[in-house]
Amino acid sequence: MSIKGIDVSSFQADRYDVSGLDFVFIKITEGDSYTNPKWVAQRQKARNAGLVTGFYHFARPGSYAVQADYFLSKIDLVDGDILALDWEDPGVTGEWKDAWIRRVQQKAPGHRVVLYCDRDFWMHRDTTSFAGDGLWIAEYNGHPGKPDIEHPWVFHQYTNQPVDMDLGNFKDKAELVTWC
Repeated sequence: MSIKGIDVSSFQADRYDVSGLDFVFIKITEGDSYTNPKWVAQRQKARNAGLVTGFYHFARPGSYAVQADYFLSKIDLVDGDILALDWEDPGVTGEWKDAWIRRVQQKAPGHRVVLYCDRDFWMHRDTTSFAGDGLWIAEYNGHPGKPDIEHPWVFHQYTNQPVDMDLGNFKDKAELVTWC
């Protein structure tokens, strides 16, 4: 069984559809200077709907410590918030990815920290299989909830139509809340 969610960024409206959803991930930062101008309203929409809320940072080459601190400086965390690193830039190494996740885990104890990447990054760029508290894998293979990987996963982004759609590998929302 799986639960449903989406992820949003500045490309989506701050009044996105939450019907039938259990969770949402919201892009907050990218690199060491960009902040999604809609993230606060997007967070409020998710929280008003009672969704489990996650926040992500899009990694860019540069200091992992500066980017982790920048990301965390923007968030007013509440219990149950999930944090994620979006690893898509080929200029960001696996070692960088691991260091960012560890720093965020250290600076935000009590919050789950996960790795988002596509199957290519996971299978061909990653060398440590370190995904923090869980892997959020992107693969549009036409099989929601069945990414073509052997590693355990917690979230599967399976399409970007009409928005980035995700499944959580939990039997229900209550199990996700307990995991958080």
